[in-house]
Amino acid sequence: MAKHNVERVLSVHHWTDTLFSFKTTRDPAFRFENGHFTMIGLAQEGGRPLMRAYSMASANYEDTLEFFSIKVQDGPLTSQLQNISEGDEILVSQKATGTLIADNLLPGKNLYLLSTGTGLAPFMSIIKDPEVYDKFENIILVHGCRHVSELAYDEMITEVLPNHEFLGEMISGKLHYYPTVTREPFRNQGRITTLMESGKLAKDLGMPPLNSETDRFMLCGSPGMLKDTVTILKDMGMKESRHGHQGHFVIERAFVEH
Repeated sequence: MAKHNVERVLSVHHWTDTLFSFKTTRDPAFRFENGHFTMIGLAQEGGRPLMRAYSMASANYEDTLEFFSIKVQDGPLTSQLQNISEGDEILVSQKATGTLIADNLLPGKNLYLLSTGTGLAPFMSIIKDPEVYDKFENIILVHGCRHVSELAYDEMITEVLPNHEFLGEMISGKLHYYPTVTREPFRNQGRITTLMESGKLAKDLGMPPLNSETDRFMLCGSPGMLKDTVTILKDMGMKESRHGHQGHFVIERAFVEH
């Protein structure tokens, strides 16, 4: 068990019947960059621990860890994880990694964070990172879900962070939040890819049309969204960051359906 830290659950929040988040203690030696993921899981009686990849939704300077998860009734891990409560113990790998790092992107003006479902998690970490606001003039957080109730963290994004003691002024001036749903009426409706291709996303935000010279992208979400968005970006002449080379966009390829 030397490769894992045992952390204590501090709080659990059930957003919907299928989504929940939880906070845990954090070993002071655990280091990560905003946007990274690690392996977390539960000890199993008489066997190896059951571990899955989860992005940190907390920033790297916070003294607690936060994770955002779906509930899968027959999922090997989430069928158990969804029942955790305050005081329970979970395992957190001592190593963090990932590609959703601002340094992997070419210099640009606007940073689009495109997410569906729990793919929002790493971007909750990134929008709390002061260095990202130094690198880009605008941070556009797009979160696509089927239902309005699944737009987790909306109050945190629209009310808490803009009034943050240290980051508030920077966030309120540069962070643009664009939630969109596909299955019910809402102020923004439609798939992220459709909104990009039609030009509606940029227009609604009051931004110029998407442009490879000024716009950079981070993608995290369902395999379908990743595939379709990559096609759009490549058709615009954009290149993915790979093997340490900077690009116009980065993808978290470690996405796992738990």
